Amino acid sequence: MDIYVEFVNWLDNILENNDMPDETVSFCFNLYEESIEESVYAVQLVACEVFDENDPDWACEECWSSEEDIFCVELSDEEEKDWKAAQKLITGWVEAYLGNGKYADILTSKPVGIGFVDGDVEIIRK
Repeated sequence: MDIYVEFVNWLDNILENNDMPDETVSFCFNLYEESIEESVYAVQLVACEVFDENDPDWACEECWSSEEDIFCVELSDEEEKDWKAAQKLITGWVEAYLGNGKYADILTSKPVGIGFVDGDVEIIRK
């Protein structure tokens, strides 16, 4: 199965089975380095009760999280294997989902960001 299709299935399952809290004002796709040696990266979805594009820590104010239900991807030999490549790849997936995903309306009703938990959040939808 294509890795993007697996990502879509993961995100569909999360959004289908979870009602977001009323205090949700934004969403963030948190990225993690699961294994630097193996070039494995993880994605977690969080709903946030704050959005301030001038505050780099707005995504830390979580009111809901997919918690341990994360999506992992291992970058292949053909791809660059650093965090920038992982963020670029996953950002492309999120943008594609926002454009035509089954539950995109849940996400597109609020600002959406993406970024590594120890780095800057890139706002991909306001």
